Amino acid sequence: MKTYGLIGRSLGHSFSEKYFSEKFRKENIENCEYRNFEIHELNIEIPFLKKNSTLQGLNVTIPYKTDILSFLDKLSDECSQINACNCIKIKNGEWKGFNTDITGFEKSFSPHLKPIHQKAIILGTGGASHAVAFVLQKLNIDFVKASRSKKSADSVISYGDITANTMKEFQIFINTTPLGTFPNINECPSLPYEFVTSEHYFFDLVYNPSKTLFLSLAEKNGATIENGSKMLAIQAEESWKIWNEADQ
Repeated sequence: MKTYGLIGRSLGHSFSEKYFSEKFRKENIENCEYRNFEIHELNIEIPFLKKNSTLQGLNVTIPYKTDILSFLDKLSDECSQINACNCIKIKNGEWKGFNTDITGFEKSFSPHLKPIHQKAIILGTGGASHAVAFVLQKLNIDFVKASRSKKSADSVISYGDITANTMKEFQIFINTTPLGTFPNINECPSLPYEFVTSEHYFFDLVYNPSKTLFLSLAEKNGATIENGSKMLAIQAEESWKIWNEADQ
C-alpha cells in the first residue's frame, strides 16, 4: 500500500482526503490511500512520520508551510525561492519540498485579470502569501502585504492602513488567511468594503464555503470574485504529478 497524506493542524473540513480518495476510485488507482495527519508539534511528530515506510508523498497546509522547511532534505528551486512548501515527495527516505500553490494560484487567478488590474494587496503574511507574491511578481503586478498588526517590513501594512484612497489605488485584493473558513463563516478581513467597485478583483484562497463573506461583500458592489476551489484542484493534480514522475 502506498500512502499519501496531508499535514496540518485542524483538518476536519479538509478537501484533500476526499479529493484523492475519489480520484483513486474513479481512475482505478489501486493500492493507494490518502490520509490526514493532524500535527500539533512538528518536532515531535515529524520524526514518527519519517519512520513510515509506506509514505510516498505529503501535502502541507496551515500553519506549517514555512515551518516544515527545516525537516526537508532538499527543496525545489521555487520552494527555495519563496521559503514555503505545500508538497513533499518522499523517495528512498529522502524528503524533497515543492510548491504547487504557485501553479494552482496562477492558473486560477490569471483568467479573470483585466487591464485595469495593476496593483494588489495580499491579505496575510503566511506561507500561502509567499506563493501568491511569487506569481504577482511574475505577472508584473505591484503589490503590498497586509496583516492585522503592522510588521517592521516596509512592504507590509496593517488593515487599519487601508482607506478609501487605498481601495482606489489597489484593484486586486487576495485573501491568503483562513478568515471566513467553515464553520467561522461570519468572519472576514477587516476592510472598508463600501469602497469596492466593479473595477476590483477579489480572490479568496478559502474554498469552504464557496462564497465567503469576503467575496459576498465584494460582489455586492460589482467586483469580480473567485474562490480557492480551482486553485486547490490544480495544486492537487500538480502534487500527484510530482509524486509519480521519476525525474522530480
